[in-house]
Amino acid sequence: MAEPIIEAKGIRKVYGGVEPVEVLHGIDLTIRAGEFVAVVGQSGSGKSTLLNILGALDRPTEGTVALEGVPFQELESDDLANLRNCKIGFIFQYHYLLDEFTCLENALMPILIRKGVPDPEDVERVTELLRRVGLGHRLGNRPPALSGGEQQRTAVVRALANEPRLVLADEPTGNLDSISGKQVYDLMRSMNRELGIAFVMVTHDDRLAREADRVLRIQDGYLEEA
Repeated sequence: MAEPIIEAKGIRKVYGGVEPVEVLHGIDLTIRAGEFVAVVGQSGSGKSTLLNILGALDRPTEGTVALEGVPFQELESDDLANLRNCKIGFIFQYHYLLDEFTCLENALMPILIRKGVPDPEDVERVTELLRRVGLGHRLGNRPPALSGGEQQRTAVVRALANEPRLVLADEPTGNLDSISGKQVYDLMRSMNRELGIAFVMVTHDDRLAREADRVLRIQDGYLEEA
């Protein structure tokens, strides 16, 4: 059995206010190396909240999260940000590409943030990934010149730029037509299989979810195998 990449234990998330709302109720979850896991559930069920906690973008009210055995709660803010940038890739429903940068520069952004200046090897590797996803002829184009599918494929490569151990994808096909959405899903799946990177994908698309290794459902803040 492959080693665990990320483990969450007893995750509770409560949003305060006059009447506190508990969104997640004691969730336990283990994602192993090379797994492709789909998370489904109704809007407002807590899917994105769970993904944000797994990605160290939010903190649980109770519980622990550890990436490759390193507990998030033991890290200082700078160390947590460095771990997040180096070992976790993020793909969102909207691509969040920067219009003033080219396709290649956008894909290199996590490396630019980490190093300031990418090494030639980094540029070569990311360029090759862009070529593999059909964007070799678009390297110098800026996002407004790209189609929606091309923009999202660029975002997928950006998530892989630092060779992460885990990619978290929140509705990555939600803004795309069915054909472009399937292309983006197939791209993520091929990267998962070829590079051994674990993926956790939140989706409303049951057709895509069924193709994952595991399907998890969040209902009323509880997580179960679907």
